Amino acid sequence: MDIKRSILLVALAVVSYLLVLQWNQDYGQAPLPPQNAVAQNATPALPEAASATPSASVDVPTAGSETRTPDTAVGTASPDLIQVRTDVLEVAIDPRGGDIVQLKLPQFPRRQDHPEIPFQLFDNGSERLYLAQSGLTGASGPDARASGRPLYVSEQRSYQLADGQDSLVVELKFSEAGVDYTKRFTFKRGAYDLEVRHLIANHGEQPWSGNLFAQLKRDASADPSSTTATGTATYLGAALWTADEPYKKVSMGDMDDKSLRETVQGGWIAWLQHYFVTAWVPSKDDSNLVQTRKDSQGNYIIGFTGPALNIPAGASGETVTRLYAGPKDQDQLEALSLGLELTVDYGFLWFIAQPIFWLLGVIHALLGNWGWSIIVLTIIIKLAFFPLSAASYRSMGRMRAVAPKLQALKEQHGEDRQKMSQAMMELYKKEKINPLGGCLPILVQMPVFLALYWVLLESVEMRQAPWLGWIVDLSIKDPYFILPIIMGATMFFQQTLNPTPPDPMQARVMKLMPIIFTFFFLWFPAGLVLYWVVNNVLSIGQQWYITRQIEKAAQQA
Repeated sequence: MDIKRSILLVALAVVSYLLVLQWNQDYGQAPLPPQNAVAQNATPALPEAASATPSASVDVPTAGSETRTPDTAVGTASPDLIQVRTDVLEVAIDPRGGDIVQLKLPQFPRRQDHPEIPFQLFDNGSERLYLAQSGLTGASGPDARASGRPLYVSEQRSYQLADGQDSLVVELKFSEAGVDYTKRFTFKRGAYDLEVRHLIANHGEQPWSGNLFAQLKRDASADPSSTTATGTATYLGAALWTADEPYKKVSMGDMDDKSLRETVQGGWIAWLQHYFVTAWVPSKDDSNLVQTRKDSQGNYIIGFTGPALNIPAGASGETVTRLYAGPKDQDQLEALSLGLELTVDYGFLWFIAQPIFWLLGVIHALLGNWGWSIIVLTIIIKLAFFPLSAASYRSMGRMRAVAPKLQALKEQHGEDRQKMSQAMMELYKKEKINPLGGCLPILVQMPVFLALYWVLLESVEMRQAPWLGWIVDLSIKDPYFILPIIMGATMFFQQTLNPTPPDPMQARVMKLMPIIFTFFFLWFPAGLVLYWVVNNVLSIGQQWYITRQIEKAAQQA
């Protein structure tokens, strides 16, 4: 009868595994969207000038005393986008306003099985709305006109950074009322940040006055770069720098509740998602009005408006800001602006996670493979906590050794819980066992384990990083769920080394834990599961050795 039950259980496990594999094949990855689709909704809701007050009746705020029409009536996107290609960026600029409406990252394929399709950050197509917008508003700003945003012209419709060329300049020009405007984009080789410079030549007879604005506009669509089953494991939303709070999150829910208005000296504003970040970085000497809001279509906007720029008749002036759009590379972000590296969000345990990430990077520089680097890092962490783990396993080993005596006490006292508890405490005292000795060392190690979890989950270096064999991407789930199954098996084997809980209900729950954790880990990134497997294997070896020592000592006594 036992053999038949075992055969049925094995057959059920095999069938369940095959069903999960088939489900993963059919529904595991979303289909790739059509590329280069451009919608006709690139016109932004413009920000206020520093002295402006918002209009309650329209989405486009007023600028000074001028009356504006809703953003839905202020022009349309130009179908003739200006294409710019460097070694790391593929950009499409809309001549209507000079906004960046598409941005792709050729060094980061959207999916590993389609390396020819780059990951797309900015998009104005059918999949999502995500734009980087900038311009000149205020009293004389061309972006503050009631007739719509300016239509720039450029010498070419396509620009490409040539071999051996270190920088690429793209200029858009517009003139009205005796004023010449030039919007100049400067791209550099290997750089994910670009300079956006506005030059104003006032040939008119009246002084010119305006304000620079820059903003990020996004809809509420899901994070396309998320690799988790739920798609919400990492933060998707806005953030900014302030003198009091170098990394201040402003979620979409916060924008739903109220608009933020804050004056900031320098700093940056950003939009975060899994592995990637976009940020506008103004001049560190300027005092800017940072604000968030929603437009009439329900899109979320975070941006800043710079101080007033006044240009007398016959004079010229300029404003400059920088845009970063790329991976969450801490070195590049830190070099760009103070606190921008904090957008690599390791949570409240960042002070532990940062040294762990540094050590992982050092190991990877030696081994050249992130999978083996995770294994070596796990071994190093395990060695660092060896004394604590040993104390925990000794306590559990002693508990295991006195398990027969505990069972005898249970039979002796029956249902009398008070006498049973007293007898157990006397036994623990006699055998010099601390009931909490097995728990406290584990609790001390938990912050390190949680910090490592966030390092492996948040670091863009893990994205599409192969290990060996079937593990071709450590940032997504194991395609055949082999690592989660091994993890569950090691967890089950480790439980056989632990003392059996005296409470029958607790004992049944503990037996179910390996199964529960196995299903829980099926959709975890493979890098995280690899860490857990290695940690379990090392723990089993350490616990088995210590338990053997305790059992031998008990037999000799």
